[in-house]
Amino acid sequence: MDAPNNPVMIAVVQMDCTLGEVEPNLKRIAHFTRLAAEMGAGIAVFPECATTGYFVGEQLERLAEMPDGPSLRALGEMARTNRIHLAVGLIVKEHGRNYDAQALLGPDGRLLGLYRKAHLFSVEKRHFAAGDAPLVVSTAIGRIGMTICYDLIFPEYIRRIVDLGADLIINSTDWIADTYQTSVWGWSGSMTQSLASTRALENSTFLAMANRVGKEAGFDCLGWSCIAAPSGKLLGALEDGEGIVTAPLAFHSEDLERWRAIATYRSDRRPEIYG
Repeated sequence: MDAPNNPVMIAVVQMDCTLGEVEPNLKRIAHFTRLAAEMGAGIAVFPECATTGYFVGEQLERLAEMPDGPSLRALGEMARTNRIHLAVGLIVKEHGRNYDAQALLGPDGRLLGLYRKAHLFSVEKRHFAAGDAPLVVSTAIGRIGMTICYDLIFPEYIRRIVDLGADLIINSTDWIADTYQTSVWGWSGSMTQSLASTRALENSTFLAMANRVGKEAGFDCLGWSCIAAPSGKLLGALEDGEGIVTAPLAFHSEDLERWRAIATYRSDRRPEIYG
């Protein structure tokens, strides 16, 4: 399905989570979904593991749900009630394996796509199976490339999603830092925002990143969620605290065509000399 001619309003939701408690997280997601719909958004993007929190540890088996489980049913009802697309991070169980996943639901409540995180960071490898394929979903608001957190570090993976036809990359994330990472290496929310901006720029595509805030297991969840234009320009951005940022995305415009005529990064690549 081709991207619509009219601009699409996107909402990125930055929220805290109650660790290991699904019901209060679903209530918070429902609250922000309603607000995003009232703001005119066609899609709302939520953080990684938004329904459970991230450091679930020994609670993983209790919290992981089948793709037709109660959390996805509740999310589908939120999408249907508010007539909005929803992208939400959650933990799913399939064939005896647990996945750090991102669900995309349509405004009729149907599950349009379920992406399994392809790049697992550090101790995630002990708890989750890795997804083995990129996913681009054709929707009424354009072709959406789905990613989770650490996936954004790998430029060749994001470029593959764009090559598959994505009009928009969405990233549900929980970028975190402790005192050492911040004080010694300068790892911060502003750095992750720059990463999102760079991925948008080098692929000449729109990118939306929804990060968590709060604290878990001695780490700070960094926030700094954003929406980036194909030039890397931030169309909308947050820093600390819960909130929503929105921006209209025009997939067809004279300005976008003019920019892409200048920024011919993808066609100028020379993969034959990169090996």
